[in-house]
Amino acid sequence: MKLDELRPGDSFTGFYILKNGFNKVTNTGKPYLSCSLADASRMVEAKVWDYSGPVGPADEGKVVKIQGQMQEYKGAPQVKVERIRLATAQDGYDLSQLVPVAPMDLDGAYARVEGLIETLEDEDYRAVCLEFLRRHGEGFRRMPAAKSVHHGFVGGLLMHTSYMLETAEFLARLYAEVIDRSLLLAGTLLHDIAKLEEFAVTQLGIVTEYTTKGQLLGHLVLGAQEAAEVCRELNVPEEKSVLLQHLLLSHHGQPEFGAAVVPMCAEAELLNYIDNIDAKMEIYRENLEKTQPGTFSPRIFALEKRIYNHG
Repeated sequence: MKLDELRPGDSFTGFYILKNGFNKVTNTGKPYLSCSLADASRMVEAKVWDYSGPVGPADEGKVVKIQGQMQEYKGAPQVKVERIRLATAQDGYDLSQLVPVAPMDLDGAYARVEGLIETLEDEDYRAVCLEFLRRHGEGFRRMPAAKSVHHGFVGGLLMHTSYMLETAEFLARLYAEVIDRSLLLAGTLLHDIAKLEEFAVTQLGIVTEYTTKGQLLGHLVLGAQEAAEVCRELNVPEEKSVLLQHLLLSHHGQPEFGAAVVPMCAEAELLNYIDNIDAKMEIYRENLEKTQPGTFSPRIFALEKRIYNHG
């Protein structure tokens, strides 16, 4: 059962993520494990009484199978754990029940991305994109697009990028006299792919922190560096390489938003707007889900305002 469905008095068995584990001792000297259990719906405090292991703080972030009872302590829900063990590959638990996963068919989205890249008219940009997919395809399917703010769930990077590619495809055709379609779509595919190197993630695909490179360089610089490397390996003309790097370095628009340089070509300008549109719409989607029709949300930091759910 999902944690948000359990009520005081309910007995249950299930798989959950172990968080905030501490080995403690009661006033009478008996050991116990104080921890939290989490799934995609919520996180709840839990206690494993008269227990000293083997499951403990070192297993934080892993999936455990527990048998227990939902109780209430000082007005808050708390699980009394009766049995606990680490889950195994043979248990066959559903990852989507434990961590937030993109609300889409990820395999279908990846296939659409591959199909769109195959249509790039420019052979150099197409070759660069295919090499990036060869190098990073598996991680690209699962990686969140952020630690928080928007698309911060398994498959978030693929969802964000695939939606942006569909928007880029439409706008490239609308503004065909101004936009190099192959350059725009290549920049769109690669714009955030260095988040694979920027973020540290658990085995379950949850972003826990930024890597050292992620903090010191960031995904814009890391992405531009790899784009330059791939272009050299594939003998892509330098001007094309520089243009592609420019899109990656400028896609945040302004220095105060993290851009290394401001957009200086039409494709870079459009990429910045496409990125902003998709990020904002996802922030709306995630917050509207938590806002009752006919009411306003709490103030949303990323938007610097409240939003209204008109139902």
